[in-house]
Amino acid sequence: MNRARWACCLVLLVLPALADARNPSTPSEPRSIAVTAKRFEFSPATITLKKGETVKLLVTSEDVTHGLFLRPLKIDLDLPAGETQAVTVTPQEAGTYTAICHHFCGSGHGGMKLRVVVE
Repeated sequence: MNRARWACCLVLLVLPALADARNPSTPSEPRSIAVTAKRFEFSPATITLKKGETVKLLVTSEDVTHGLFLRPLKIDLDLPAGETQAVTVTPQEAGTYTAICHHFCGSGHGGMKLRVVVE
């Protein structure tokens, strides 16, 4: 094989690798978890997250205005009736946490809780 052909083949092999090194692939979308708020519960009642994993919570209010508040994960959402709000979290500490509805939504409001387990 002559030198020109050899150089051409080498360039064709090396250029794609250089392009990949300069343009690293974008990280994939975080895992999504859908949560529904309705009088007087969150569904599912418990969600499990992994320490250090970024997760997007998609929280929908089915009936009236609700809230979702969980200080350790810096979650503070207002959930207007019929709307979905998104929040992205990356838990840094393992543990079991309790999120509450922080908008009064009726007589069962005090029992409206979402259990968040971080492994």
